[in-house]
Amino acid sequence: MTKQESFKRRIRARMATTGERYTAARLALLSESGATGSVRTWVAPPEMSDAAVRNATGHGWDHWCDTIESWPGHQEGHTAIARHLEATTDLDGWWSQSVTVGYERITGLRLPYQRADGTFTAGRSRTITADAGALRSMLIDDDHRSDLFPGWTTALRSKPGAKAIRVEIGPGVATIGITDVGGGRVKVTVGHDRLPHYDLVEEWKFFWGDWLEALDTPT
Repeated sequence: MTKQESFKRRIRARMATTGERYTAARLALLSESGATGSVRTWVAPPEMSDAAVRNATGHGWDHWCDTIESWPGHQEGHTAIARHLEATTDLDGWWSQSVTVGYERITGLRLPYQRADGTFTAGRSRTITADAGALRSMLIDDDHRSDLFPGWTTALRSKPGAKAIRVEIGPGVATIGITDVGGGRVKVTVGHDRLPHYDLVEEWKFFWGDWLEALDTPT
């Protein structure tokens, strides 16, 4: 069992005992553990591998984590860290942001799928048999959209002609992209933003997976 899997198991055990949500249980265990010596334990893996970030920046994740933590202002948050890296290293703006996100993932300051504002994002995509124009028309029409989301109250949050359609649904806003790939097939990509809890990510990933499967109408 990896250290990450072991830590997740401890989180779930605490959740079962205390009734806490995942985020609260994780923070409590991190607080209890304190410093663990010179060996850095990754609470969660960053999106980019150590080899990838080393190839792009000249240094691996341990170096960047040590660099950030050696700066007295690193507890000021994401924006402050990213600005500090851009100002004091060879990293450009994009890499300063990416390294900061990786640091937050490694140290447990940011959970998987979590954004800088503390909310979470759930995403799904699937290539289906459907008419791109008809699907778009249904999504931007209030009556037809209710047929696509039976039992849910939704609201259009983008202009009808926007490339990606934004729909308010549940505890957040879904951005739905539709790309015609030819042969009566379209790729539908969904990003559900502003989810308030980590616990909701898997729930909504499952929802969108089922929704996309239901849209698929092969002949």
